[in-house]
Amino acid sequence: TMKNPVPQAASLLLEKLMLLVHIRPLPAGSGGETPQPAPGYYDTSCFKRGDLLEVPRTLFIHFGIYLGENRVAHLMPDILPAITADGRQIQQVVTNKRLILGVIARTASVRVDTVEDFAYGGSILVNHMDRLFEDQVLGSEEAARRAEKLVGTTAYSLLWNNCEHFVTYCRYGAPVSFQTDKFCETVKMIIRDQRSVLASVLVGLASIVCLGVAPSTTLPTIFIPFFLWMAG
Repeated sequence: TMKNPVPQAASLLLEKLMLLVHIRPLPAGSGGETPQPAPGYYDTSCFKRGDLLEVPRTLFIHFGIYLGENRVAHLMPDILPAITADGRQIQQVVTNKRLILGVIARTASVRVDTVEDFAYGGSILVNHMDRLFEDQVLGSEEAARRAEKLVGTTAYSLLWNNCEHFVTYCRYGAPVSFQTDKFCETVKMIIRDQRSVLASVLVGLASIVCLGVAPSTTLPTIFIPFFLWMAG
């Protein structure tokens, strides 16, 4: 017998949504909070100003631009800039609750954190994406200056303005996201499978929550852009 594709497709969609939202995976038994790494956990002597730092995780990759002196500029979804101007509150480490609400509200900030707060205990790759942009790598100082100019509140979009778009603009001059491309391919794959009705509904609901579709929009209208996109 043929397996029902709906649960598998829905699970894959949820995984890819988490990938783009940048939710930090919490270790088992943590009680809901990941313990902060101790200051000095990372050797920053090998980092240069303007380097692109990449932190691979289970379901996603987080990116930032090293500014020197143990400081990293990176884009994070965050609801606080939309509701308060208190710089001290905003500068505190972004919690999962703030992050998820920021995604829903499509609000983010390019913030400067320590390497420890940026990487959150993960391993760091340096300029790993340069191999994909061989002739487009800008000067290190230019990359750092671009990042510094963008520090502050910004709009957030899972598909058009996430942390990967930020770093590729700073270091390579063009905002692109390979994680977004993978997500779009997943959506196309789900829609092509006409048996995955439930998964298609989940795509529509995700578009309401994450992509800013008006709540009054009917489900058939929601799916029209996806079918046009698939046909193209």
